Amino acid sequence: MNRFEGQTVLVTGSTRGIGEYTSKRFAREGASVVVTGRTVEDGETTAEEIRDAGGDAIFVQANMRDPDEIAALVEATAEEYGGIDVLVNNAGVETNTSVTDATTDDWELVLETDFRAYWLTAKRAVEYIEEGAIVNVSSNHAFVTMPEMFPYNAVKAGINGMTRAMALDLGPEIRVNTVNPGWVAVERTESDLSEDEREHLESIHPVGRIGDPEDVAGAVAFLASDDADFVTGTSLVVDGGRTAVMQDDTLPNYDAE
Repeated sequence: MNRFEGQTVLVTGSTRGIGEYTSKRFAREGASVVVTGRTVEDGETTAEEIRDAGGDAIFVQANMRDPDEIAALVEATAEEYGGIDVLVNNAGVETNTSVTDATTDDWELVLETDFRAYWLTAKRAVEYIEEGAIVNVSSNHAFVTMPEMFPYNAVKAGINGMTRAMALDLGPEIRVNTVNPGWVAVERTESDLSEDEREHLESIHPVGRIGDPEDVAGAVAFLASDDADFVTGTSLVVDGGRTAVMQDDTLPNYDAE
């Protein structure tokens, strides 16, 4: 499939995890991809792997908390490829803090990285998008959440609202949608996961497994493609059915094993 042949895609937070797999998915479908993040070694490795597989990619280092670096990132993308067709806002951080435990430093870290940066990157990118798409990566925490996930969960709900605002203000030339992943197996989520814990997680997902970064990458690519030409302002939950569950103790064991 070459749905993005001749297009330029900028993916923030793409040196590892969901962002890395998303950048590689777009490259496989023909796009020129700009990989970005704070870690030069990881970013250069991701871009090199894309090129080694026959794709086109460059790495641009950027701290998404810095408005000047965001502007420079967007300008570097447009300068290298002549414009932007798709922006994927993906960079994010979280703190394991409650409403009462969170500090103003926690608040600023998450708000500036996960929320303000989405707005500022889109605000800059639309100057170079004649017709295209923006996909904001949020979380199923926008709908259902857990204790001690503040302000991450509040920000993720805010991203859904920002997506709707962007869809109205930027249409019809630019479509804007959100992908809301659930539990996805990346380094951060798997590092302290025991085999028993993994088996339990798989058993409470109606699809019988936890997510893979490719699951999210596929959803992002769909929303950015012409296949979703009549879709804007919406939020697509990619969580193996977890948000459909009211009580875990009423579920059968869905583990496919």
